[in-house]
Amino acid sequence: MELMEGRPASGEGRLPREMRTYDFLDGLGIRYYRTDHERADNMEACNVIDAVLGVVICKNLFLCNRQKTAFYLLMMPGDKKFKTKELSAQIGSARLSFAEPADMLKYLDIEPGAVSIMGLMNDREHAVTLLIDEDVLKEEYIGCHPCVCTSSLKILTRDITERFLPAAGHSYRTVHLTGEE
Repeated sequence: MELMEGRPASGEGRLPREMRTYDFLDGLGIRYYRTDHERADNMEACNVIDAVLGVVICKNLFLCNRQKTAFYLLMMPGDKKFKTKELSAQIGSARLSFAEPADMLKYLDIEPGAVSIMGLMNDREHAVTLLIDEDVLKEEYIGCHPCVCTSSLKILTRDITERFLPAAGHSYRTVHLTGEE
């Protein structure tokens, strides 16, 4: 694995959703670094990817309320434990659960294992509310997937919040998660 700047030289063997991510970022003039890798199915593999990128990739959770009328993308540090009750109280939505893979595909054009803030560029209906833990916003860079789980990106946090999100028609809500029992 190596760290490269920008998009791959060729789109051969890559999914259209990944290439659209690069097109979107390039169109905004956002600088990013990329590494290609095997699907990361365990923390050891994630740690290797994090080391190559020089960042900690965020834990991205796609959640919904019980009625499936509200969908949330939560970005939080990978080392924090997710406590449904803690988040529910902050956003005023009881009974949060993980959304179905079909909903990920419908709203974000992403499949399980590749959930990423980059998927918000595909949410043209603005059906998904972005929630970002305050600790993620303190970091200089954000690590995320380009809508596939076989590549990872390193992007300046301010480019995400000040350029990417407005271009995607999204804002975010800051949340405070302790990860404590």
